[in-house]
Amino acid sequence: MAVVPHKKNDYRPHLIRRYGIVAIVFVVAGLQFGYNAATTGNVLGRESTVTIGSLLDETNQARTNDGESVLVLNKQLSQAAHLKAQDMFAQQYWAHNAPDGTQPWKWFGDVDYNYARAGENLAKNFTSSNAVVDAWLASPEHKANVLKSDYQDVGFAVVDGVLNNKPTSVVVALYGMPAESAVAGVESKFSNPPMAITMSLIAQFGLALQSISPAALGGLVLIALATGVAITAHSYRRKLPKTLRQSWYRHHGLYKAAGMMSLGVMVVFLSGGGQI
Repeated sequence: MAVVPHKKNDYRPHLIRRYGIVAIVFVVAGLQFGYNAATTGNVLGRESTVTIGSLLDETNQARTNDGESVLVLNKQLSQAAHLKAQDMFAQQYWAHNAPDGTQPWKWFGDVDYNYARAGENLAKNFTSSNAVVDAWLASPEHKANVLKSDYQDVGFAVVDGVLNNKPTSVVVALYGMPAESAVAGVESKFSNPPMAITMSLIAQFGLALQSISPAALGGLVLIALATGVAITAHSYRRKLPKTLRQSWYRHHGLYKAAGMMSLGVMVVFLSGGGQI
């Protein structure tokens, strides 16, 4: 009666009737709010498992897979990354260059890290280190920093704060090749991704999908089930009672499948706020 269209339920499974759809929306929202309350103590909160150690592991795994040497976690670069994250919260910006014109290499100088090559990657609001590094690897500019053969050191900072009036978890990665390791005649150079990266809607959806919570994933499974039921019901549209076949109900399954897919996309974008 709930999921299979047949004569006894007039080929309209209860799951995709109005009360069924309302129940789905409440369950999806309840899963997310309940998960947030259980993991963060706040129904609007987000739980993140991003740590410096796991970022290093994921980065070095990607480099090893690409045939590059592993990076060494450098305390000076980690301190510089933390200073950069604090500055973004203090001046309320999300960019490589600060509104006052401060450029990323300032933080290298502040911690006395002399470099021949250096780079910076940023990320915010991801829930796992794996998702952060995967997102960087999906962007050519960020990937170049993660896998650059010149780099020997890396520093990470994971800092929580309020950015543009929203709770935000910022990840800063600073990569470096010490000046003493450079061959004679090599000039110091800082390379970073462009300040604004144009991404397709599909790419943005992929990034958001990587940062959703397990509760949101459970909600998506329920939405996928309802979508499948709606599509199946649509195939039985010719068997609907005559009065329904002569109204919009003839294509109710198609309409509801489209609505469920739209709800799924909304859940991904609302619960997955990862950005690089």
